[in-house]
Amino acid sequence: MASGSVPASFTGLKSRDHHGLGTGFTKSCDFIRVSDLQRVKFRRAKVSVIRNSTNPGPETVELEPASDGSPLLVPRQKYCQSIQKTIRRKTCTVMVGNVALGSEHPIRIQTMTTTDTKDVAGTVEQVMRIADQGADIVRITVQGKKEADACFEIKNSLVQKNYNIPLVADIHFAPSVALRVAECFDKIRVNPGNFADRRAQFEKLEYTEEDYQKELEHIEQVFTPLVEKCKKYGRAMRIGTNHGSLSDRIMSYFGDSPRGMVESAFEYARICRKLDFHNFVFSMKASNPVVMVQAYRLLVAEMNVLGWDYPLHLGVTEAGEGEDGRMKSAIGIGTLLMDGLGDTIRVSLTEPPEEEIDPCRRLANLGMRAAKLQKGVAPFEEKNRRYFDFQRRSGQLPVQKEGDEVDFRGVLHRDGSVLMSVSLDQLKAPEQLYKSLAAKLIVGMPFKDLATVDSILLRELPLLDDKDARLALKRLIDISMGVITPLSEQLTKPLPNALVLVTLKELSTGASTLLPEGTRLVVSVRGDEPQEELEILKTTDAIMILHDLPYTEEKTSRVHAARRLFEYLSENSLDFPVIHHIQFPKETHRDDLVIGAGTNAGALLVDGLGDGILLEAPGQDFDFLRNTSFNLLQGCRMRNTKTEYVSCPSCGRTLFDLQEISAEIREKTSHLPGVSIAIMGCIVNGPGEMADADFGYVGGAPGKIDLYVGKTVVQRGIAMERATDALIQLIKDHGRWVDPPAEE
Repeated sequence: MASGSVPASFTGLKSRDHHGLGTGFTKSCDFIRVSDLQRVKFRRAKVSVIRNSTNPGPETVELEPASDGSPLLVPRQKYCQSIQKTIRRKTCTVMVGNVALGSEHPIRIQTMTTTDTKDVAGTVEQVMRIADQGADIVRITVQGKKEADACFEIKNSLVQKNYNIPLVADIHFAPSVALRVAECFDKIRVNPGNFADRRAQFEKLEYTEEDYQKELEHIEQVFTPLVEKCKKYGRAMRIGTNHGSLSDRIMSYFGDSPRGMVESAFEYARICRKLDFHNFVFSMKASNPVVMVQAYRLLVAEMNVLGWDYPLHLGVTEAGEGEDGRMKSAIGIGTLLMDGLGDTIRVSLTEPPEEEIDPCRRLANLGMRAAKLQKGVAPFEEKNRRYFDFQRRSGQLPVQKEGDEVDFRGVLHRDGSVLMSVSLDQLKAPEQLYKSLAAKLIVGMPFKDLATVDSILLRELPLLDDKDARLALKRLIDISMGVITPLSEQLTKPLPNALVLVTLKELSTGASTLLPEGTRLVVSVRGDEPQEELEILKTTDAIMILHDLPYTEEKTSRVHAARRLFEYLSENSLDFPVIHHIQFPKETHRDDLVIGAGTNAGALLVDGLGDGILLEAPGQDFDFLRNTSFNLLQGCRMRNTKTEYVSCPSCGRTLFDLQEISAEIREKTSHLPGVSIAIMGCIVNGPGEMADADFGYVGGAPGKIDLYVGKTVVQRGIAMERATDALIQLIKDHGRWVDPPAEE
C-alpha cells in the first residue's frame, strides 16, 4: 500500500515506491489523490495499478507496464477507437484561418516553404505554387524580426493575389518573434523543446521538486503572452514536439524518449487550458518511424484518460528524399492513419515543397478511405501486441532436418526477409535473373550477398524437359535460396527441394499429403478466417506463413486481419515466421505502391509483427520492387542493407542547397550499409535528430559546415567545398569506411 499525489496525466513517475514503480510527484496543476496502490494480475505477471478509489470516475488512473518487465508505465486506455477496425478518433475542431482541422473534416495536407523568408517575392511565388498543387496549409520559418516583418508583406501580397491559404509561422528559440508574427499569420508552431528552454547541451541535470517547479513557472511566464495573443486574434497553435530537440531538463527527467516527448508537449498544453485556449493541435515528430508511432500512441492514450480531444498533426521529420522519404513517411503516418489517428499530415521530403503534396494526398486518401469504409475484421481480443514499446515477435527460423538434401536455413533472414515473385520468362536469362536478385556472380555462378533476395515465388514451374530453367533454379536452391511453388505445380511438374505453397483448405482436405514425406510447406493465410479454419495450423509443420489478403478487399483491413492472425499464433504458441504478402493491382502508381506497402506492412513491422515482405505488382520494374522491399525493412529498423540517411526537407533556415549537397553525399557514401549519416540544413533539430545517426553534416553558418559524431560536434566551420571530403575522412577515422565495390 502506498499513497501520494500524481497528476491525471501521470507522465512524471519519478520517485519510487517499495515496489520499484514510480508514484511520486509530477509538476502539474491538475492533481488527483492516490489512495490505493494495488498489486493485480496482468497477463502472466503481477503489476502495480494506481486507482483513485475514493472518487472513482473518468480521471481514475490505471497504469501497467508497456510489456512484461518494461519500466515504462502506460495508461490502460487504448490509444485508438477500435483495435478491430479503422474508426477515426473523435476530436474537437481547430480553425486555422478558414480551414477546419479535426475528425469532422477531411485530413488536411500541408508542406513548408524552402525560400528565404526575407525574400518576399520568392516566398509568395512558392506559396502560390504550393496552393495551386492543392495544399490546405503552408508553413513558413520565422527566425527573427526581419523575417517577422517580411511575413506581413507575404500575407498582404497573397491576399492581393486572391490566395487565402492559411499560413503557419514556424518558431524556434524566439518568443518575441512569435508574438510579432501572431498578428498576421493564422497559426503559430511552437517547439516545446526550445521555446522557453535553452538549446539542449545533452547534459544530465539534477532537479529538486522546487527547482523543477521554478522551471515550469518560467515556461508559463514566457508562453502566456503568446497564448493570450492567439486568443485575441483568433489564431491557432501547434504544440510540436521534436524527438531531436527535447530540452536537457526534459531529457534529464523523462529520458530521450516518447514519454519525454509527451510530457514536453503537455507542459505547454496545460498552460493553454489554464488560460481557456483550446484552438491548438499536437504533433510528436521523430526521424525514426518506430519512435514517432510510439510517441503519438502514448500522447493519445494519455489524452483519452484526461478527456482531451485535440487534433493531431502527423509527420516523420527528416525523412529524406525519393522512395526512402516516402517509405519512412508511409510507415509512420500510415500506421497511425490505419488506427484512425491524424487530422493533418505532412510528408517531409528533401525535394521542392510542391513535390510533397502528391504523396501527402495519396496517404490522406488512403486513411480517409479506410475510415469511411471502417475497414477491419470481426471482433477479437488483443492481448499480445506491444503498442508502446518495440518487442519483435521472433518467428522460428528454418532448421535443418535429418534427410534434408539442401540447406534450408538461408531461405529466411534473421533480420527480416525479402521474397520476390519470378516469372518463367526470367528463367530464360539466368545470369540476368541472378543479378536482379542481387546475387554476386563469380564465373557466372550465383552467391548470396548482403542484400540478396532470400526466397522466390514461382507460380508456374518450367516443364520437366526444360533443363536450362531447372538448372537455374537448382543453382539458386544450392545457395540456400528458397523456391516456393504452388501445390498443383509441384504435384504435376515436381522440382526437387522446392518449398510448396498450400492454402488452409488444401491442408484441411489432405491434398498436401500427396507430396513426398519431408516436403517443406509454406501456408497462405488471409487472417480473417473463422478460428476453426485456423486450427489446422496446429497440426502442420510449415516453414513459413504468407499473410495474403487481396489488396482490393473493400471492407476487410489487411492490418487488422494480420493483427488478428498474430494474436491467434501467440495465444496458441505457434512461432511460424510470417511474411507480409501484398499483391497490388495492375498499373498501380509507384507512389501508391510505396505508400501502400509502408502502411499495410509497416504498420505491423513497427510493432515487431512479421518476418519479411513479398511484394507483387504486375508490370512494375523488378529492381524497384526489390529495393522497395529492402527500404521497408530498413525503415522499420529491421534489416540494414544500405547507408541510412537522416535528411531534413529544407526550409528558410537552411544554409546550403540541401538537395544538391544531399545528392553529392549519397553518391559518395551510399555503399556503406550499417552507417547512418544526418544531413541537416541548420542546427534547430540537428544534434538531437543525430542521436539516430553515426555522423552528422550540419549547416553552422553561411558557407560553413559543422561535422558531428553522434550528438557531439567534432569539427566546426569547414568551408563548404571541403566539407564532403572532410565527412568521408571522419568516417574513415572512425573505422567505418570501406571502398566501393569494383564493377564486375
